[in-house]
This record gives sequence, C-alpha cells and structure tokens, in this order.
Amino acid sequence: MSEDYIQGLFADRIGGSLFGKSQKIYKFEKIKRAKAEAKKNSPMTELLDFGVGEPDEMAFPLVVEALKLECAKPENRGYSDNGIAELKEAAARYLEKIYGVPGIDPVKEIIHSIGSKPALAMIPEAFINPGDGVLMTVPGYPIMATHTEWNGGRVVNLPLKEENGFLPDLDALTPDDLKGVKLLYINYPNNPTGAAATPEFFKKVVEFAKKNQIIVVHDAAYAALSFDSKPLSFLSVEGAKDVGIEIHSFSKAYNMTGWRLAFVAGNEKIVAAYGHVKDNFDSGQFIAIQKAGIHALDHPEITDKISEKYKRRLKLMVEALQACGFSAVMPKGSFYLYVGAPKKAQKTNTVFNNAEEVSEFFIKEAHISTVPWDDVGQYLRFSATFMAKNKDDEYRVIEEMKKRLKALELQF
Repeated sequence: MSEDYIQGLFADRIGGSLFGKSQKIYKFEKIKRAKAEAKKNSPMTELLDFGVGEPDEMAFPLVVEALKLECAKPENRGYSDNGIAELKEAAARYLEKIYGVPGIDPVKEIIHSIGSKPALAMIPEAFINPGDGVLMTVPGYPIMATHTEWNGGRVVNLPLKEENGFLPDLDALTPDDLKGVKLLYINYPNNPTGAAATPEFFKKVVEFAKKNQIIVVHDAAYAALSFDSKPLSFLSVEGAKDVGIEIHSFSKAYNMTGWRLAFVAGNEKIVAAYGHVKDNFDSGQFIAIQKAGIHALDHPEITDKISEKYKRRLKLMVEALQACGFSAVMPKGSFYLYVGAPKKAQKTNTVFNNAEEVSEFFIKEAHISTVPWDDVGQYLRFSATFMAKNKDDEYRVIEEMKKRLKALELQF
C-alpha cells in the first residue's frame, strides 16, 4: 500500500499532521455519547433535553407559504450574490420599527448572510493579520475566535462574571491586552447566560471602541427575544454606527434556524469589507428564502408570540430549579437559564469537580440533558426550547424535571 501522504498535508490551523488523531473529546461530543448510552440502557425512560440551542417549532405558516410561492417563480432561481435590494430595505424598516434605529442606508449599510455563523467567520478575514488581536466574551459562541486564530491572530478573553451582571469589565483590560486589538465581540441578550445589555453599557462600549480604535461586532441573534422591555439594538446608541456592526439572525426570532438567513448592518466601511469577503466565499442565499425573510421581518408579531412562549416556559423552569436548590433567576432575554452547578449529589454520594461532570451525571442518573460551562466558574445552561406538545405538556415536562432532580438530593 502506498504511503498516506495526505496526513502530512493538513494545514496547521486545523491540527496539521495530527488532524483526526486527537484523543480529546469535546464536551458536546461527550454529551452526545452520554445521551446515546442513556437511551440504550433505559430505552423506555423519556430523555428530557434542556440542552438544545435551537427553536423547537417550525417557522410560522405565513413564512412557509411565502417560501412555497417564491420558490416556484423562475425569476428567483439564480444567484443572489450579496443579496436582493428588497431584503435590505425590509431590514432597514425592521431596525427602525422594532429597535428605533433610524437612518440605516439599505444600499451601503446592510448585507445579508447565510446565517450569523458565516458572518462571524468571515469578519476576521477582513481585518485580522497575523498578530492582530480580538476581544472575545467568554463563555460564549467561539466562531470569531476560531477564525482569528486561524488567521494567526490573538484572542483575549473577557470573562463574564455573575457579580458584573455577566457584562465584560472593559476597565480591567491592560495595555498589553489591548496591544494590536482590532475587534471586540459582544452578544446580548447573551448565550449562554441570558443576560441583557443596557443602553449605558452600549454607550460605554462605543466610548471604549473610539478611545482604543477598535471595531465592535455585536451578535444580536437573541436581541428580539426580550421579556421585560423593548428589544435593544447596539445601533440605537449614539455613535455606534461609527465604530461597529450588528448581526441579526432569523433563526431565533422567527424559528428559521435551518433556513440560514441573517443580515449585517452598521458602519458602511465594515459592511463593505464583509461584503467583499463574502463575495469570495459564497453566491448568496436562495432568493426565495430571502423573500420569505421579508415576510417575516414585516410581521414582528411572530416574534412576540415566540417570546411569550419562552417567557412562560422560563418562569416555570425558574420555579422548578429553585425548588431543587439552584439559584435560578429569570433572564431578561434569550431562551436560556444559566445556573451555578451543584457540588454534590447526596443520594449517590457523588462529588463533582466541574460542571461537565454534573452534566454527564444528570444524563446518566436522571435522563436530563443540559450544557455545561466551565470557562468562568461552574455553570449549567438549561434551554426553554425543549420538546413539548402544548402548554399542559410543558408543565408536565418541567414537573418531571423537578421530580428527577429533587430525587438526586443536590448540594450547592
């Protein structure tokens, strides 16, 4: 057999000659394996999955019907490149109506994306040279950090601590931290903590960015899911458009996860740079999906109904987890609960060293799936996107979760 020369050709950024040979098992793979084992060992026991990070329902009929209609039109069959003008115009209307952001130019200051993830992956391509820095909030969504490192850049983590309301402490950054930094990534309402930003925080971010000549990238995937107040956009703060962009996703606000549609809005130069990179990566989302997205943006009452469901579920979850000893607090947005992990399960005399051990234990002993985070302290993320047929079934699932967790006799 000829020598396998391919193993020696992989790029260093993905592991080089060791690609595919790593013995490290990442937490999501561990969770997947634990769930499979639990189902195999107890096939008749319902697995309560609070670890899912995507909506549990389909897009609303109005949007689905729009897609059906548009996908049958021959004029929608071709490449869309950097997007159709109608979607950009709808996005500008949406930003003004829902977030109070006036004056966004749909021609120069908005471009669509095939979901938020590709936008976050492409932005470092436009700005990061070897040695350049990016400020990343942790815990969080790591895509921009990954591509920064792939471009030879440096990632500076901004820890999100409970005592700071899960907002990054920008004042704690040192001159060494800020050396060569070009980008700041923030995400509010936040995944995984559920924390919300304030206008005052966004104003501070704008001042910080101007002082240090840094670009702000606000990942607003959950921005429309706001429970106690009007949804807040980074772009609604004076001066924000001078320093940054905001990425809005259709996935969470409109149950359109698999449709892969988002838009980038804000500073003209940053949007243009993203568009230049994007034009060299893809040929745009299917026009029929973009036109269905327009119908979604023009019907924000859809998001109101979705938010109402998550708020209802989260309230029930908070009460249930508090009854089990967790310090659960109702989030101001998103569909996540972020709670401190227990230290011990008295029933089995099991001591936990980290949240990952707790998560695996919950799957094995209680058939309850969560997502562990050990980046800054030990926490578990419970999602309100669990499967339930109706309101009565929601109550049943959460009561069953409470019963199983109580039985473990958790200690904190």
